[in-house]
Amino acid sequence: MSGGGEAVEYHSKDFEWDQLRQEIETDPSLRYHLLPLHVNDDDDDDAHSNGKSSPCSKSLSGSSSSPSHDSEAWNHFHARHSTGKFFKERRYLLKEFPELLSFKEYAKVLEVGCGNGSTVLPILRGKESISVYSCDCCHEALKRAQEMIDAADLVKTKQRFHPFLCDFSISGFPKWLACDPCREGILQKKDMLLSGLYDMTMLRFEPDKKVGFREYIRPDGTRSYFFCLDTVRDLFVHAGFNELELEYCCVKSVNRQKGKSMKRVWVHGKFQKSM
Repeated sequence: MSGGGEAVEYHSKDFEWDQLRQEIETDPSLRYHLLPLHVNDDDDDDAHSNGKSSPCSKSLSGSSSSPSHDSEAWNHFHARHSTGKFFKERRYLLKEFPELLSFKEYAKVLEVGCGNGSTVLPILRGKESISVYSCDCCHEALKRAQEMIDAADLVKTKQRFHPFLCDFSISGFPKWLACDPCREGILQKKDMLLSGLYDMTMLRFEPDKKVGFREYIRPDGTRSYFFCLDTVRDLFVHAGFNELELEYCCVKSVNRQKGKSMKRVWVHGKFQKSM
């Protein structure tokens, strides 16, 4: 795809997630991904034999790094990748969430963690009656997002994009995801929270990069947490939302130039505020 074109077709079931999980859990070289932090193999064997553990049953972990360090790491990251070419527009989201285009009247979208705007631009292009409120913990990311929107030079796009700085980690993760102000102040009874949480390039992380259960840190200080369905379900249901859809999107990404393929997994979820 090039320019401002739309995704013609989107496949979300290129392979079965259960089959991928079986491959990972039976590969000794990947065993460390399944263990909680600072648990050795003998402890894990005992836990499994007693039926006390599963790869998706652990709660979200907390890390010892300060929020200011995490935010600064993302600032440096976006400063290094300032051209925007590092990120591809996520045009597939309009295929995954057709509700974004189905509203007959004016609609507002809140994006938590907007990065450089690679999600915002396709949504604004998709429908002129949508306004997007985008927040991020990184002021460099918001700066790049605004530059991307300005460069697109679409009619009335600038008036429909509202970026703001909000570092949720200061309040403690994962409380931000189910925060009362978001639930009570932003969403109305018939609104839906459309969640596309990223899950799995974790297999590329080495053991020494693991800082929590399903949480990893990169050499530049930025972090990734990989969600499973149970974790996402617990977060939203406990915050008062009804589950409409929740599944893994399994996409095989192929780099033809390098002759490599990679199995990518995202969590696709739709939740609606309780009536």
